[in-house]
Amino acid sequence: MTEMIHGTVVHQPGEAILSRWWRTIDKVAIVCILMLFAIGLMLGFAASPPLAERNGLMPFHYVLRQAVFGSLALIVMLIVSMMDHVTLRRLSIIGFLVALMALAGLPLFGTDYGKGAVRWYSLGFASIQPSEFLKPVFVITTAWLIAGSLNADGPPGKMLSFMLTTLTVGLLIIQPDFGQAALIFAVWLTLYFIVGAPILIVTAVISIFCFLGLIAYQNSPHFASRIDGFINSEIDPNTQIGFATNAIREGGIFGAGVNEGTVKWSLPDAHTDFIIAVAAEEYGLAMVLVIVALFLVFTLRALLRLMEQSDPFVRLSGTGLTVLFGLQAIINLGVAVRLLPAKGMTLPFVSYGGSSILAMGLLAGCLLCCTRSFPKENISHVFRRP
Repeated sequence: MTEMIHGTVVHQPGEAILSRWWRTIDKVAIVCILMLFAIGLMLGFAASPPLAERNGLMPFHYVLRQAVFGSLALIVMLIVSMMDHVTLRRLSIIGFLVALMALAGLPLFGTDYGKGAVRWYSLGFASIQPSEFLKPVFVITTAWLIAGSLNADGPPGKMLSFMLTTLTVGLLIIQPDFGQAALIFAVWLTLYFIVGAPILIVTAVISIFCFLGLIAYQNSPHFASRIDGFINSEIDPNTQIGFATNAIREGGIFGAGVNEGTVKWSLPDAHTDFIIAVAAEEYGLAMVLVIVALFLVFTLRALLRLMEQSDPFVRLSGTGLTVLFGLQAIINLGVAVRLLPAKGMTLPFVSYGGSSILAMGLLAGCLLCCTRSFPKENISHVFRRP
């Protein structure tokens, strides 16, 4: 499998590492990430002061923390994007094992911060959410296993990746975190489908997952309440969804004006899960379209550049990371406009959250590494079944 995961950037003799990195990296994608981060900070100035006031903190306490964590995330992104694919694969496998053990230890050593789901480790001065860091390294690890199965004499990578996915999803459900579990499963299923999975197997796997969802609905009051609230045609105006939809409606085309919004005083998660409601109310549909366009450009460019790669591992890893990034954005936006059931999932690089933004920096760095310019070769063999 060593040859499978090697990719060689065109190397000019005597060229410095930074020069080669700058020549091969997707600069438009970096600009998109920087713009999303800048928009997140701008919205943080509007959304977080009410929360800081309720907690007796300085008005821009959460904005400063977001700036610190965001800066660290950008540094992580740049460092990871400079790695070669062998290093990226090895570190991702190690990271996945560490994150999986951290996930398994949550029932014993984790905390729920009063939210009913044990998802964090408390460090006193900060908290860590292992599931956020697990997602990008999970994608790369499963992509490596699936890519290995494409060789005639390769290991049973598809089955191994399914077993890892089942274990990961099971640990997430224990927390419980059905949203992250569904996201992990969706990414794996996408990779499995890409390499030519039989439609009967795909249908069977989806049916099993839906059956497990039905069991969760019958046995988890929290999960059932969110599904019932989504199905119900009436929106309670005093719920988070009610406040968010009203704010989006009131924002109009160009918004109520900077710092003129009121939803941030009503929504406890205005700076995280419902940051798009703050953007819509104060800056209007215009700002929402800018944010959506940035996510769209980033994901489409990644997929287009991945089409030029001849390495199955790189193509699968990059595709999985792109799907993960795009789906998380879609889920966050969909919840805010009531197209999806309520789910606590952040908007990448825009929402507040230390673990979230650091993990997104890691994900973006891995994706930028996979989409660096490589020699154009004949890639007709990439997904040929043995």
